[in-house]
Amino acid sequence: MNRNRASLTRPPVEILRGASLFLDFDGTLVDIRATPEAVVVTAKLRRLLEKLQQQLNGRVAIITGRAAANVEQLFRPVQILVGGSHGLELPGEGHEPQRRPDRLDSIVAELRGLERQYPGVLVEEKPLGVALHYRQAPDAEQACRAATDRAAERSGMEVQAGKMVFELKPVGGDKGAALRSLMARPPFPGSRPIFLGDDLTDEAGFAAARELGGSGVLIGEPRATAAAYWLGSVAEALDWLGRAIEAGE
Repeated sequence: MNRNRASLTRPPVEILRGASLFLDFDGTLVDIRATPEAVVVTAKLRRLLEKLQQQLNGRVAIITGRAAANVEQLFRPVQILVGGSHGLELPGEGHEPQRRPDRLDSIVAELRGLERQYPGVLVEEKPLGVALHYRQAPDAEQACRAATDRAAERSGMEVQAGKMVFELKPVGGDKGAALRSLMARPPFPGSRPIFLGDDLTDEAGFAAARELGGSGVLIGEPRATAAAYWLGSVAEALDWLGRAIEAGE
């Protein structure tokens, strides 16, 4: 059951003790920028994630809509477990790798036409899908939605809506399924999952965390959500994570 915005409260730092921590990336650990390439992971953020891993005995993972390799590269030399493409890319044994959809290359080429038609629209290619961003061209929202809907009908893929973006991806993968899969693997079993995220794509992660005895933390503007807690911005989320580290020392 989703909570209304008025019922959301600030998360106590104590909820991370003995927990597993699952984190969205854009809008949660870093502010959303005009383009995905404009995002920078600072040395301070790398140190924060490293300390969280140490304190939680490795029970930290990022589950993101980005390609896993992209986020891993941004955090180097710190190594962190990343579930990319909304969890369709999961590392390690016990996960059947997804095959790149057959028609994806032709779909990407078709969507490139919107970049030319609507200056500011951005096509982001991914290993298993493609995202159509219209943050810099808000008037193109309907055209982007129509184009991704048509492509989904032809390809058998599905449309995932997010903040100023429509994404085509294989059917069935979401952040909740990724969280459940990871919670069944060492070092996560027996702990309580806490999931931090900002977008509608994170709602499945909030719901899965709740089902497994944990909680979701919504980052950004309050809304009806499966999360139990709320923090107002990326800066507040990073501050809260830092205070949780101090509380656990």
